[in-house]
Amino acid sequence: MTHEDAGHYAAKHPAGTQPDPRIAEAVKREVSDGKITCSAAFKISRDLNAPPARVGTVIDLLEVRIEKCQLGLFGYRPTWRIVKPAESVSPQLAENIKGSLVDNRLPCALSWEIAKKLGLAKMDVSSACETLGIKISSCQLGSFR
Repeated sequence: MTHEDAGHYAAKHPAGTQPDPRIAEAVKREVSDGKITCSAAFKISRDLNAPPARVGTVIDLLEVRIEKCQLGLFGYRPTWRIVKPAESVSPQLAENIKGSLVDNRLPCALSWEIAKKLGLAKMDVSSACETLGIKISSCQLGSFR
């Protein structure tokens, strides 16, 4: 989705798709100014034992914008993106990233796994990807593919 598509998130889903009422209620409690943070969406996922993609679908159907990506990729004003290239990338981190690529991109979920495995912040992994020239793909909430 581009910025021009903002506010038309439900169009990503088949016509007639209905939001799960439990998730919708939880999302509505977390929305502020038409937005929900990535971390709040993942808290809903954990609390309701619902897959992040399902929470993301409900967020889309409610036409709520996701902000403050935990990888620093989108939703931070005024720049929208706060991730910066790392000054250096350890061989271990580079190996883990390169070994996890799918179609030359690092899926969001795998970036989180790498961070956990190596005891790093999620944004350390995205910063390393910036340095290595690797794009992160497949947002777990469905914000980008």
